[in-house]
Amino acid sequence: MEAEAAKRQFLEYIEIERGRAVKTIENYDHYLTRYFAQTGVRRVTDITEQNIREFRQWLNRQPGTSGGGMKRRTQNYYMIALRAFLKFLRKREIECISPERIELAKLPERELDLITSAELERLLKSAHGTEERDLRDTAILEMLFSTGLRVSELCALDTDLDLARDSFSVRGKGEKVRVVFLSDAAKSAVVAYLKARKDMADALFVNIPTGTQIPSRLTPRSIERIIKRAATKAGITKKVTPHVLRHSFATDLLSNGADIRSVQQLLGHASINTTQIYTHVTDTHLHEIHKKYHGKNRT
Repeated sequence: MEAEAAKRQFLEYIEIERGRAVKTIENYDHYLTRYFAQTGVRRVTDITEQNIREFRQWLNRQPGTSGGGMKRRTQNYYMIALRAFLKFLRKREIECISPERIELAKLPERELDLITSAELERLLKSAHGTEERDLRDTAILEMLFSTGLRVSELCALDTDLDLARDSFSVRGKGEKVRVVFLSDAAKSAVVAYLKARKDMADALFVNIPTGTQIPSRLTPRSIERIIKRAATKAGITKKVTPHVLRHSFATDLLSNGADIRSVQQLLGHASINTTQIYTHVTDTHLHEIHKKYHGKNRT
């Protein structure tokens, strides 16, 4: 079978049947196209362990976005796309090499960008005020920490949220729906912000219009700037992004006794492996317990 035709079928499959995000489909298209072009693959039977190995070697020698070589994590994205493609071919009973033949490169343990509880408290209070901008920014900060939403999910929210309830549904990656929960602080902040709004826009979070300007939905980049401004105001020197608040949400739950499966569901992670990056929090807690209670009766 022609490789390009198989790729088109594969991309249609992950979009329609698997419900993958448009960005994921675009990335898989890019990774596979680059592999086909570099190795000269024309038919799916041309995919071999040899040219995959040569392609990995070629990737390893490509320049990275921040200088040096291409990161191993980025190289793995190519292999993940190729492995998913081969699994699809096997499922359709199209002859090809086994996807199990592709192993991912081992990665160093991922480090999280975290802020301390004191810094978090200062950040959440940084925008306090009575102006509409202050009320909006406070609502954004409280919502991110209360719900663990991705910034794209936050931007997609509308004003029709039922604030009489403590939870609402959100459509996340891969069109998967999950329930997130509102703290009293987040609910109060959103109510105060909506009361100050004078526009009729559907979006929950909008820019503050000047003059005759029509308010528009905030973009992820706009939210990032708001968080950065709040962090500077709070005297936090490290980089703070919306995703840092998502990390804070997860680590706060785990450090207070939540189990990792529940945190996985609240974050909307498809795999428990993604949530495992937060286990260092419970590891630290266990170490403190060990130090406090172990071996006290020894002389």
